[in-house]
Amino acid sequence: MVRTPLTPEERERGERLGRLLREARGGRSMTDVAANAGISAETLRKIETGRAPTPAFFTVSALAEALGLSMDELVVRCVPLAA
Repeated sequence: MVRTPLTPEERERGERLGRLLREARGGRSMTDVAANAGISAETLRKIETGRAPTPAFFTVSALAEALGLSMDELVVRCVPLAA
């Protein structure tokens, strides 16, 4: 299966998500947050650095819960308003 290349907008959205998650993590260790979300620290690292710009919905949901973020907040902060 060949994966369609991401658009610049999709890459930017992934970078915004990564920044938001990194900020929300604060001083907590990547390992602790990842374990609380049920994912590997490497997966969290890839999401936070934008190397995994389109993580699965359930991964994002688990991270949001582990970090005390709402999905609504993630959407508002990661998706730019239409012009």
